[in-house]
Amino acid sequence: MTRLVATLTVIAGLTVVTANVSAADLKPIHTQKTKDMIVTLASESGQWKPGKNDFVLEITSAKDKQPVAVGTVTLNTSMAMTGMAPMIAGATLTPDKMPGRYTGTITFPDRGTRQVTVTWDGPAVKGSTKFSVSVR
Repeated sequence: MTRLVATLTVIAGLTVVTANVSAADLKPIHTQKTKDMIVTLASESGQWKPGKNDFVLEITSAKDKQPVAVGTVTLNTSMAMTGMAPMIAGATLTPDKMPGRYTGTITFPDRGTRQVTVTWDGPAVKGSTKFSVSVR
């Protein structure tokens, strides 16, 4: 039993260290300023690629650069296809412990430029922004 507790303690400690290193090692994919918010997408590689992508979405105040609790957040992408309906992909977002920060995953079948739409809807603030991101 003591060995099990010691092993679980070591694993928990390594998980915390790994999470902190990952957060510190994030590179921006894109930063978009709106009228009163700054939306930043970041990942370990600093880009999206075909396949599954893990990323962090942060929303901060444009005025003082502090995180803003914006309530429910969605991130969707679309890519125009000649003669076809646009390819649409939505991200799964989970609120982080820090306000205004969300961890996300999204999957892309191929390369190309995606139109990204981020929308937030909270009790005190609502808004959205659009920008393009290349999937390489």
